Amino acid sequence: MSGSSSGSPQKVAPPAVEHPGEPSSSDKDSSENDSLLDAYSRAVISAVEKVSPSVVNIIAHPPEGGALRRRFRGQVPMWTGSGFVFTPDGFILTNSHVVHNAKAISVTLQDGSKFEARVAGDDPHTDLAVIRIDGSGLPHARFGNSDALKVGQLVIAIGNPYGLQCTITSGVVSGRGRSLRAGSGRLIEDIIQTDAALNPGNSGGPLVTSRGEVVGVNTAMILPAQGLCFAIPSRIATFVASRLVRDGRIRRSYIGVVGQNAALPRKAAVALGIERETAVLVASVEEGSPAQASGLAGGDYILAMDGTPVASVDDLHRILTEEKIHASSVLSVLRRTGKVDIPIVPCELGGKGQDN
Repeated sequence: MSGSSSGSPQKVAPPAVEHPGEPSSSDKDSSENDSLLDAYSRAVISAVEKVSPSVVNIIAHPPEGGALRRRFRGQVPMWTGSGFVFTPDGFILTNSHVVHNAKAISVTLQDGSKFEARVAGDDPHTDLAVIRIDGSGLPHARFGNSDALKVGQLVIAIGNPYGLQCTITSGVVSGRGRSLRAGSGRLIEDIIQTDAALNPGNSGGPLVTSRGEVVGVNTAMILPAQGLCFAIPSRIATFVASRLVRDGRIRRSYIGVVGQNAALPRKAAVALGIERETAVLVASVEEGSPAQASGLAGGDYILAMDGTPVASVDDLHRILTEEKIHASSVLSVLRRTGKVDIPIVPCELGGKGQDN
């Protein structure tokens, strides 16, 4: 007897049957995951195959004598880093801190070829340098557009951490538009942040996209942190490299002041209608400098140059470009309780100790 109250027969759904040869839903998910992993691997492999032949290991020997050699108790110390060939005739881009003031530089290519290198140009203010080896038809990397990078985009770092030649790490662009202070004290802007792992020896190596285009020059990591690594964008690197190849240096202007960021005196600022809160306080003026010739004096606050506001020393550095060299300019200055305009003609930065 049926237990149904209606007495009518009940329809029972047939059990699900998986036909032989047809993948289950779990198999499909696994296949899709494998496909994604394969695509990631293929992207990294393809980029590495394109760029790694151009990546070099650099060993630089510091000058004779000095504190560094004394620290090593007479042994010959070495600086190690990475770089990459960017022209077929042997120009190599690296970090300034890898080769700055080096007595001798040796370079090893991925195929084991060894060369002696010479510095073609060095710019500590952007932590970039170009060295050159004698060669032709060398494998070389191609630059990409760092301005087109997206946060979250896959990037690959290639270098020689701790001397382990051609080591590959990958990650994503973690952030853009960061700032990083070079060893010279100047600010490098528009830095790329990535979690592609960097270690000592990676400095100067390329940061590349999945298309095998160099979009950054690896330069630093924050030692106590994990996954906080930085690269100089290709937009800056290509400009600096071209000038270093052409001129051996980056030309900047200079006025000859020792300045510091300082809060403006509020009463004077309010009385003169100055809305900003900070400016550059002139601590001293260098002998024979454009600042001395213009009459700039210690205690003056630099408010602007040619109408561009100056709220910090970094602002002043940004303004003192090559275009300002020997160009008539005007500094707007707060002097005691009055605002004055001071004509000045910057000269070229190049003397030892010249900062502003």
